[in-house]
Amino acid sequence: MAQTTLDLTGLKCPLPALKTRKALKSLKPGDRLEVHCTDPLSVIDIPNLIRETGDRIEITQQAERRIVFLIEKANDLLAADPST
Repeated sequence: MAQTTLDLTGLKCPLPALKTRKALKSLKPGDRLEVHCTDPLSVIDIPNLIRETGDRIEITQQAERRIVFLIEKANDLLAADPST
């Protein structure tokens, strides 16, 4: 399992969510993505994105202006099951 860090500090909505979505597409199941943001709306946008993708937020931390998400890429069960 690999861990990638994505520094999105200074970017405003919707860029943090869009760049997080793009980064998640390149990960394998079990890999982790650590996302650093400063946009206050990312505390809404990133969890909504993760609900859509089916991945999992392991940790959300806020300190001063910085928000850090640790996201685990989920197994893509739908792609693996040809009956769905």
